[in-house]
Amino acid sequence: MTSLPSPLRRALHPMPGFVKHALEQRDLMAAYEARPPYQRNDYLGWILRAKTDATQLKRLEQMLDELADGALYMRTKWKPATAKRR
Repeated sequence: MTSLPSPLRRALHPMPGFVKHALEQRDLMAAYEARPPYQRNDYLGWILRAKTDATQLKRLEQMLDELADGALYMRTKWKPATAKRR
């Protein structure tokens, strides 16, 4: 029996050069890579869906600021999961 693809799967967005450059310039690549895959993909999709360059840059700046802060994701409080203790 063949299983149907999950309707919850999102398209994976490649990282555009201008986003990679901005992450490197602000020394935030490690903070970006430490985020869960869904967050990284959501950020990229959100930035790429902007209709104007100005909106793309505004969204990019928000992502960079949130990564620098470390406690926000899409203007929502967020903290990384901690390893479970035994």
